[in-house]
Amino acid sequence: MTTDETTPSSEAELRAELKALFRRAYDSDLEIEGGWDCRNGTDYPDWDVIVTEVQKNEVQDIPSTSE
Repeated sequence: MTTDETTPSSEAELRAELKALFRRAYDSDLEIEGGWDCRNGTDYPDWDVIVTEVQKNEVQDIPSTSE
């Protein structure tokens, strides 16, 4: 996230930010699948992030409600 971007203030906005991040990483040929520790010092909690690729639905013509 760069300084000119807005901070997500809802779960939907967070999901949109993650989706955009994953798409940029995929387009850059980065390995997205795996796990990462996100250590944040004393001011914020630490997180463990795990990403797995999921199989697409058979029907591709129907847009997902999560987009």
